[in-house]
Amino acid sequence: MLKLLHITPYYAPAWCYGGLVEAAHHLTRHLAMAGAEVRVLTTDANGPARLSADEYAQIPAQQNLEVIYCRRRAAKAAAPAMLARLPALFRWADVIHLHGAYSFPTIPAILCASIIDRPLVWSPHGAFQRWTGSRRQALKRGWELICNAVSNKRLILHMTSAEEARECAGRIAAASILVVPNGVEIPDRIERVPHGEKLRLGFIGRLDPKKGLERLLDVFSEPALRIPERFALSIAGSGEPEYERRISRRVAELRTRAIDISMAGVVRDAAKERWFAECDVVVMPSFTENFGIVAAEALARGVPVIASRATPWSEMERVGCGLWVPNDAASLADAISQIATMPLEEMGARGREWMISRYSWKACAAEMMTHYARLVGGESAVAAAQIAQPD
Repeated sequence: MLKLLHITPYYAPAWCYGGLVEAAHHLTRHLAMAGAEVRVLTTDANGPARLSADEYAQIPAQQNLEVIYCRRRAAKAAAPAMLARLPALFRWADVIHLHGAYSFPTIPAILCASIIDRPLVWSPHGAFQRWTGSRRQALKRGWELICNAVSNKRLILHMTSAEEARECAGRIAAASILVVPNGVEIPDRIERVPHGEKLRLGFIGRLDPKKGLERLLDVFSEPALRIPERFALSIAGSGEPEYERRISRRVAELRTRAIDISMAGVVRDAAKERWFAECDVVVMPSFTENFGIVAAEALARGVPVIASRATPWSEMERVGCGLWVPNDAASLADAISQIATMPLEEMGARGREWMISRYSWKACAAEMMTHYARLVGGESAVAAAQIAQPD
């Protein structure tokens, strides 16, 4: 049984942190189901607050999976108790898997892996990618230089797409690159709510400048693009309070002009399924994405997607389940007008089949298990790990 230690600055149910928490939670669950013994070292950070007892109760206990929450003592998930636990947990583990990049546990985990000589898989979750609005770039580069200095040759950078690997090559000079896509939770069955006169567009995810939401709002702001009278837009998600207020003010201004736009806030579980059921097309206009779980979640529920060319979803057009376009307002408007004339139900069905065949978390966990086993014991360990995995 492989012993795996996952280290992450935040973990379920701290859903406010978006894709990192979703990915770490589902991957560790499915690794445990695949036969590994998994421990997660994390903090109780939950945005400006800490996780409560009621929130912990949302996550049921699971065999082979132990989550150790350390108390956050300062902003940005700084939890000194994590440091005291690192040496013993590193000696216990066969492989370490680190999540996040510019956070409290990153440098101590890389240093400890070098001292104790353990293979370390590092998932930065898109943090190494840059775009024109990226903040604190000099500080981040300094952080990366420290990581380079303390890392050893057993460091593996886990990228979720070829695009992310290409953009991040060379940031950690000693590391080799491993490309394994994230998975997606695929509902057993889906429901669709028929739409009326307007096609229902949806944006879901963390409210952050890099997600390109303001470019999508530009589409509704410009009458010459002739979008507002034919479409409705629902925005689901949350973000930093200041930025969320900025988006809310802009949405309120658009609504005074009789534009059909709403903010759904954070949607989880049944509310999230209902939100997808009431969407005809999901739009992901991001400036950068390492994976873009939103696209996978929508396609898994039979909802076609318009994604920007800064995301790794060009294959949607080959599969025939969405459009891959620039994220300027005019291009988004053209794509929205085009997709309104396309067979959305057929496109959704093709997208769902694609997700089932390629992007299930079970398949992702099995692929990661193979790589972990190779790091520990070579090809014989790979074969043993594959035999041990349940059907």
